Amino acid sequence: MQLQTTTIVRNRGQLTIPESIRDRLEWTAPGSVVTVAQVGVDKIIIKPHAADKKRVDWNKLWRNIELARSHKGTYAGSLSRFIAADRESRR
Repeated sequence: MQLQTTTIVRNRGQLTIPESIRDRLEWTAPGSVVTVAQVGVDKIIIKPHAADKKRVDWNKLWRNIELARSHKGTYAGSLSRFIAADRESRR
């Protein structure tokens, strides 16, 4: 079923998708990534972005970050002082 409505293009080109349309489409939730395509001189198409087939395993990513952060280095001093001294030595 096709639904047509009118909306206003705001400053900076922002366009609000009317609630009557958002309620019918899951992919219009806040934060959704969309693809916008120009078709001719008087039409645009907005559709859900087709992401790569490879999905990110966020749990695995966070486990790897935690593992990397768990390793203790051999430097016993202040990391901030080390970085400042390193930068100073490269001038």
